[in-house]
Amino acid sequence: MKINVLLSLMLILMSHQLFGQKKDIVIKANSDTVDIRIGKEFRKRAWTISPAINPDIFKTSALGENVVFITDLDSITVPISETTDFQFTVLLKGKIKAVTKIQYQDSYLTKLKKAATYNEKDDRYVPIFTYQSSENPNLVKIRKELKLDSIAGNGNELSKIFNLLHWVHNSVRHDGSSNNPSQKNAIDLISVCKKEKRGVNCRMLATILNECYLSLGIKSRFITCMPKETQFEDCHVINMVYSQELTKWIWIDPTNDAYVMDEQGNLLGIEEVRLRLISGHPLILNADANWNREFLQTKEDYLYNYMAKNLYRLETPLVSQYDSETWKEGKEATYVELLPLDGLLQTPQKSEETNPKTGVKFTNYKTNNPSKFWTTP
Repeated sequence: MKINVLLSLMLILMSHQLFGQKKDIVIKANSDTVDIRIGKEFRKRAWTISPAINPDIFKTSALGENVVFITDLDSITVPISETTDFQFTVLLKGKIKAVTKIQYQDSYLTKLKKAATYNEKDDRYVPIFTYQSSENPNLVKIRKELKLDSIAGNGNELSKIFNLLHWVHNSVRHDGSSNNPSQKNAIDLISVCKKEKRGVNCRMLATILNECYLSLGIKSRFITCMPKETQFEDCHVINMVYSQELTKWIWIDPTNDAYVMDEQGNLLGIEEVRLRLISGHPLILNADANWNREFLQTKEDYLYNYMAKNLYRLETPLVSQYDSETWKEGKEATYVELLPLDGLLQTPQKSEETNPKTGVKFTNYKTNNPSKFWTTP
């Protein structure tokens, strides 16, 4: 008899546990705005309850922390692990159900660390990078009309590189949502910005600075820094500039007036910054790095978050030259993309396509070999 009673009690307890696991967890709210605490960080009005989205997913990379959703009536705390996929319902104004999830996702830095592996033995053909001579008439015109000798100054090569960086950053405002002008060269871009009192996106800023460097005989390329995904809303374009004094490439970003150093103050190139983000070695961002002179950039936001996202894939024109991306009938443009081994769309290694509207022929090469991408001039 006692055994039967015990078995019955155990079955009842087990059924309660199973029911409890399946039961929908509900928190209440009258307001559709939610405060969120992630570890010690508190975010006021960080989330809007959206019943039409089912489920509405809040993604976080705060591994090992608690995420607390705080409505005007209630709260819920969820500890975050790599397997977190926690669903609950917000009952809005006592009648509207909003199915919500708190879900873990890798941080951008974690994703970048998974992209550490290249293939140094990838010997697929990639053409040689070239740089237009400073004697090119168009580059001579840029040098004279923009008075770049005066702006660059009479100092050493590095002082000229930085003087031009600061000048472009301070002369042209960044506006990531602006439309690109049809004429994409330094003189026309600067003229349009002054005339229309507007800014340009990061690609156009890097284009202006690239042509300024070339006009002074300084080898440089602009680099499109992209996330892993082939469809994305945001990427970033900066410059890689070759210093003859240092015999190396260095990181130059006109949008943020930024350059990067190691713990000894040595200037770093894009390849080195990427490696240090992956390996955890120290990085120093120049103290005056800023956006439109409105706020200073921090190392954490700029390098460990934003650029960690955008250093997954890298692409650059094969020929660094004047008017590189002003599209005209019959023009040819060639790009080279550096992919880690776990990058998406590894093939075709070479593709060709002609734009039916502009008549421009585009050729794209892919490589897994960083030595071919970072080759020195």
